Amino acid sequence: MPRRLPLSLTLAAALTLGGGLAVSGALFLGVSHLEYDNMALAFAQRSDERVAAVRQGVNQAVEVLTVTNQLFARGEPVSREGFRDFTAALLERHRYIQAFNFHRSVPGEARAAVEAELQRIRPGTVFTELTPAGLKPAPIRVRYHIVDFIEPMAGNERAFGLNITENLQVMSALEIARGEGRAAATDLFQLAQDPLHQPAFQLIIPVLDREGVLAGDTSVVIRGPELVRASLASAGLLDSRDIFVSVYAGERTGAEALLFSTGDTRKQPESWLTGFVASVHTGHSVDVLRIAGKPWRIEVAAAPRPFLPDHMASSALLVGGILMTLMSTAFVQASGRRARKVQQLVRQRTADLRRTNRRLVEDMAARERAERALQQSEQRFRQLVSMSSDWYWEQDRELRFTMVTGGFTEKAGVSVESLLGKTRWEYVPALLESELGRAHLAQVRAHEPFANLEYQVVDQHGDTRWFCVHGQPVFDDGGALLGYRGTGSDITARKLTEQRVHHVAQHDVLTGLPNRSLLQDRLGQAIAHANRSGRAIWVMLIDLDRFKFVNDSMGHKAGDVLLMTVAARLSGSLRDTDTVARLSGDEFVVILSEQHDAPLSADIVQRVMDSVAQPVMLGPKEFFVTCSIGVAVYPSEGTPADSLIEHADIAMYCAKKLGRNNFQFYTPVMNEESMERVRIESALRNALERNEFVLHYQPQVDLKTGKIVGMEALIRWQHPEMGMVPPIRFIGIAEETGLIVQIGAWVMRTACAQNKAWQDAGLGKLRVAVNLSARQFGAPDLIAGLESVLLDTMLDPDCLEIELTESLFMSDVTPAVELLHRMKSLGVNLSIDDFGTGFSSLSYLSRFPIDVLKIDRSFVADITIDANDAAIVTSIIGLAHNLKLAVIAEGVETLEQLDYLRSHGCDEIQGYFFSKPLPAGEFEAMLREGRCLPAPQQTEPEADADHPRVAAYS
Repeated sequence: MPRRLPLSLTLAAALTLGGGLAVSGALFLGVSHLEYDNMALAFAQRSDERVAAVRQGVNQAVEVLTVTNQLFARGEPVSREGFRDFTAALLERHRYIQAFNFHRSVPGEARAAVEAELQRIRPGTVFTELTPAGLKPAPIRVRYHIVDFIEPMAGNERAFGLNITENLQVMSALEIARGEGRAAATDLFQLAQDPLHQPAFQLIIPVLDREGVLAGDTSVVIRGPELVRASLASAGLLDSRDIFVSVYAGERTGAEALLFSTGDTRKQPESWLTGFVASVHTGHSVDVLRIAGKPWRIEVAAAPRPFLPDHMASSALLVGGILMTLMSTAFVQASGRRARKVQQLVRQRTADLRRTNRRLVEDMAARERAERALQQSEQRFRQLVSMSSDWYWEQDRELRFTMVTGGFTEKAGVSVESLLGKTRWEYVPALLESELGRAHLAQVRAHEPFANLEYQVVDQHGDTRWFCVHGQPVFDDGGALLGYRGTGSDITARKLTEQRVHHVAQHDVLTGLPNRSLLQDRLGQAIAHANRSGRAIWVMLIDLDRFKFVNDSMGHKAGDVLLMTVAARLSGSLRDTDTVARLSGDEFVVILSEQHDAPLSADIVQRVMDSVAQPVMLGPKEFFVTCSIGVAVYPSEGTPADSLIEHADIAMYCAKKLGRNNFQFYTPVMNEESMERVRIESALRNALERNEFVLHYQPQVDLKTGKIVGMEALIRWQHPEMGMVPPIRFIGIAEETGLIVQIGAWVMRTACAQNKAWQDAGLGKLRVAVNLSARQFGAPDLIAGLESVLLDTMLDPDCLEIELTESLFMSDVTPAVELLHRMKSLGVNLSIDDFGTGFSSLSYLSRFPIDVLKIDRSFVADITIDANDAAIVTSIIGLAHNLKLAVIAEGVETLEQLDYLRSHGCDEIQGYFFSKPLPAGEFEAMLREGRCLPAPQQTEPEADADHPRVAAYS
């Protein structure tokens, strides 16, 4: 009789119950672990997607700042209109950006000039600093770092002109960016102008000049929460309710460092059930990224979920096992009871139970096989996820595609049918033509895994696409190759971005031509080809002759149109193999390589000049712009390969000196002239500080009285090494460099002071005439400067005479007339120097408030032997007298010339006939001596005997 347990449960029934429950529990735990592993894997993948989206968003912000920095890093002037247009599209595309800034480094002594420049943009702007009491004017400092450009201006007006040298956050980030050579980020701060008071940070990249000195920096102010929100939203990851994301600006958590959060991401304590069933799954991850020199902590956590929806299989298996166990126990229990009555029935039920047990064992074995298959599938899935794939593919042992899944056709634009049955190199034959493709073939033949294989394909629409694939070999239990399986992704967008960045880095933004960087590379290739082939190359440097006039009269937009037009014409006039690059401003460089069937000749240079000289329509006006070209030949004597552009520039400068609109080939003599020019320019910059300039004076004589009525002051440069340098050697250089403004101001002040000193010494009330250069005439502070000189020297305005050449104001008469009247209102006298050598219009002359005409010495030299010159001089005298003007003749050197001028009514003369230019001391002695010309026979009133005239020339 079977042994009975308490509660009348037989031993067989108890064993059945215990075994069934144990098996059900074991299966439940095993399947639960698989379910938790699947959940952990899915969570890790979703967490990686969010981390990658945030990383891409921040990197995109750094890329926007890097592209913006290129505007200023090229060293070319950036207009505010161009900066506004450039940043407008970026602000529209990246709405998390609060503002684009360019911080300009300003020395302390330049503060007033820069503030004046800012006030033209926004009246009332001064340098300010942010203090605890608010925005205050900046104190005197050795150097400022001010906000020079800011877009959008609306809402950020208070930041315009802000000095940030005392902002430790910004300056520390700038030092890091300068040291590391890449963008750097500040810590978080609150945006005062943001109504939401969101935390924000600033990305900074320094701007260095050509000598590597800090000229400023470009920065972008970013609203942190909006950046993270936009990054997640662009990847479609913002609206998930079952996973939370928190982003901190730093390695630690805290409310002060929190940028963005979609929910509580703190790690939750696990329940005893979760810890017992699957202790490896937490539903929480932490990643720390280092971007722009700052750590970003990203926490991702799964939202709490009920246990049952994620464990349906294990729960169903547990419930089914328990039910089956209970049924089996009941069955065994009933069978035991019936055994006492019918032994045969007991044996039969026992046999049935044994068969049932065998089936249970087989079920267990089947479940174990299913578990192993599930583990293999899990391992394959983990491999696919680790390779960040977009689609999955498999190949057989002959490396032919047998399966491609994951929406390959939709993502790659290529039908799956076109791949199946082919190897990769059969589908993309060009793969074996590259070194990378041949290396890949060697890898797969060696049965090695491969990663990051990139290649091009043409999709069904004829567009070029880029793929990146990874692969792992698959072997059977005996180690034989079964084939390959792996993943692939479409990287076309990334490749196009890389190509655009590469193009922007090596091409001029305005014209699309190669910039200086690519030019040096092309020049190096051309020189190497010339060395190999023995054929010459020409380097042409092209400079537009009237570009500044177009910019000043029509504006920078018209100047940009002109530059783009010239760039297109240069490219169209040359061969496809030639290089046309924009060097800077209005300078272009052309590299011509000689071909065996096309020798280089001067006709090519003339063709380039003719193409530029065609008329250009700028708005309603038609402009004719010429160019000057310098050509350097390689190989040639005196022109090394690394000096081609420099020598072409020297030759171009010589073409400018010869009257523009021509071209010159470089010769060693030009280099000597260039070195002389550099030496003169370098010494000229310090001449004023070292008091090396002196004035010599040449008398002017009244022809009616024969008395000295004035003088012309001629500037001389007494250099300690070069000796007495004549004006012809340095005046032109001073004009081009702008030093003529300082030199002219010195001449005016010195001549006025000398005139006042002679008047105080009792030598008569003199008039001093000062020659204004083109730079001085166009200066905005001309009138204020004249008033200052008269006030400081206490000279009567009637004793000051301003001499102007007619070319100063004939290009734009209307504003010139207005300026001349303003000068005349000061009480000074005005004269036109070298009259007759320009292109004056008599109708314009009648409008000018002029007092004196000076006849150029070129007409006086031959008046006694050349009837034409005599007629011109007589006409000028008659014209001046009809206009109530006085006449002075320059360069009188003979008695015959003097008699002719006197007989035709000329008022005054000057020249070597009476005296050469004299130092101030000798001229004063001449005045005290009372030296004069013999008076004319007839006696006439001495209208200006008490007002001798003094002319000063710079």
